[in-house]
Amino acid sequence: MDKLVLFNNNSLNKLLNKRQGEPKFGEHIQILTSISNIYDQLVDLDVTHVIIGLPEDVGVFANYGKTGASKAWEATLKVLLNIQSNEFTKANRVLILGHLDFSEELSKVSELDVNEKKSIAKARKIVSKIDKHVTFIVSQIVSAGKKPIIIGGGHNNAYGNIKGTSLALKKPINIINFDAHSDFRPEEGRHSGNGFSYAYAEGFLNSYFIFGLQRNYTSDKLFKSLKKFKLVKYNMFEDLAVGKELKFKEELERASNHISSKPFGIELDCDVIENIPSSAMTPSGFSVNKARSFVSYFGKFENARYLHICEAAPTKKTETQVGKLITYLITDFIEAYEN
Repeated sequence: MDKLVLFNNNSLNKLLNKRQGEPKFGEHIQILTSISNIYDQLVDLDVTHVIIGLPEDVGVFANYGKTGASKAWEATLKVLLNIQSNEFTKANRVLILGHLDFSEELSKVSELDVNEKKSIAKARKIVSKIDKHVTFIVSQIVSAGKKPIIIGGGHNNAYGNIKGTSLALKKPINIINFDAHSDFRPEEGRHSGNGFSYAYAEGFLNSYFIFGLQRNYTSDKLFKSLKKFKLVKYNMFEDLAVGKELKFKEELERASNHISSKPFGIELDCDVIENIPSSAMTPSGFSVNKARSFVSYFGKFENARYLHICEAAPTKKTETQVGKLITYLITDFIEAYEN
């Protein structure tokens, strides 16, 4: 727990914009006041969802990507805390736990050169250390019977989410991944492009469905590799949104048939949403409303054990836009379960 920084009243008051007659989400959330015995506190707390931030982009750097995902957590809090608290948003069912402090790791990576192989190797070793912290906090939340909502950070954290949930449940879990990329690349050292392949190889991931894979960003070698795994299935973004050979709702059902009979995690990479500032921003992707429909659909399943939103990379100019997007996805997930 040495990385965990609890969200507290001081942080809340700095970000909260109160308005008379309009109770805000942040006025009704739960927070913890002590960092000791986190598991016991979570067990005793009458909440269903626990929000945790992973402000880092080391895994993105280690994958030769564009950094900036470390800023999504703060951008999200600024918006989330100030939405309305009402019968739909259910703030009283939510604990904002805080974030894992990876400032030391980010500082080390800031001194590395992405063009040097030694620097990439160092970054990948740092990602492996980050994995351990993510695994532990997620396992604690899931073991306590709560649903983590994990705000990244890079998609490297899928590995810790999967492993942590799997260890808590004492069995492999399934995954639905809303993503333009498979992140099933070779085990060449940990980075944001191989969280699922590592989890699969180590026995923490069972059935895996990639929703919206884009042909321009998937190598021929990777396509051939994916076809070898019976428990890995996918659909193509182009078949859903360009040629329209596939229907979105029917594919949601096909994906759910593949993963929902057992505990599963929901992974959402903001790279797949059109024109959202991210590590691999795209002009051609799913709409925000399609992303919301995806989260709402899978959030209704009892076996949905966590939601991970990652890879958003806001700038000062776009932080409100990104904060609103992630906030919509968070509240859609909570409402889907509570209703």
